[in-house]
This record gives sequence, structure tokens and C-alpha cells, in this order.
Amino acid sequence: MIYGYARVSTTEQDLSVQHDALKASGADVIRSEKMSGSSRDGRSELQNLMDFTREGDVIIVTRIDRLARSVRDLQNIVFELTQKGVALRATEQSVDTSTSAGKCFLDMLGVFAEFETNLRRERQMEGIAKAQANGVYKGRKKSIDVERVKELRASGMGATAIAKELGIDRTSIYRVMKAEQTVEA
Repeated sequence: MIYGYARVSTTEQDLSVQHDALKASGADVIRSEKMSGSSRDGRSELQNLMDFTREGDVIIVTRIDRLARSVRDLQNIVFELTQKGVALRATEQSVDTSTSAGKCFLDMLGVFAEFETNLRRERQMEGIAKAQANGVYKGRKKSIDVERVKELRASGMGATAIAKELGIDRTSIYRVMKAEQTVEA
């Protein structure tokens, strides 16, 4: 059986190009998701493939960075697939884990995918630091009315009741209360 796996990082991105390429490469079934590739957490479609592929099956991706963005994740995925006798192929790169050259090229691509992720993260942090220095970036707007939490707490309401009243999570109330205790001490 040949399985295709398509992934994009955000819900706004389109999977159709990957789907077309996977179908053209002979994928019988295509699993896709819109999740970050920086870790395997929450990627249920990938996990389904990992769980249900059998010896002799093939998983096809368009590019290796669709499968993993870190060398560790890529190596773990490939190791698990290899242990099961499942081959991995990429349509846009010379990757076929059933060959020695394909395995070598896969490792090199994994290093570059992780490097690209790290560079993007560094650029993002540099941009945020510059924006903060210029007074442009102030972070996420506060979603909790701290004064209202204090008022309700002073009136004798408990954290659960305050959270329900304000429509926020109870842990947020505890966070405000803890910050208040720190200020008082």
C-alpha cells in the first residue's frame, strides 16, 4: 500500500498542490493536516500512518520538511518506519529509504530543514527585539481585567466563580492572585 502524507503549518495554507503531487506519485490513500512540523505533538494523521502502516508499505511526502523540521524527529520517524519495514519517499527530492543513497540524502535534508527552522526562529526573535526597542511591539494584549478580578475576589468570590463570571480559565484567576501575593510580600 502506498500512503501519501501532506502537511502545511497554518490553516490558511492550501494542501491541494501536495495532494496532486502525491496522487500523481501513486498514493492510494492521502492523510493530511494543518499543523506545525517542528514536533510530532498533535499531528494525529502522521501518528495514524505510523501506527497503521505495515511491512512493505510506502509513505510518500512531497518534501522531507513536510514530514519533520528537526533532525531528531526525522530520524525517529525514519527509524520507526524502518523497524516496521516501511519505506519513505519524497516526490521533489531524491529520497527513498529503501536505498543507501536515499538514506544518506534524507539525513542531509533533515539537517538543512532544522537549520532553516532555527534561522527563521532567530530572525523572528531579532525582529521582536528590534520592535520592542523601538516601542512598537508590546506583546499580546492582556485578556484579563485584573482590577475586576481583584474586585470580585475582595467581595468574597472564589476562583471558580470569578472565572465563570468573567468567562476565563480558572488558572488565569490563580495567576492574578499569585501575582497579587507577590506584590504584597
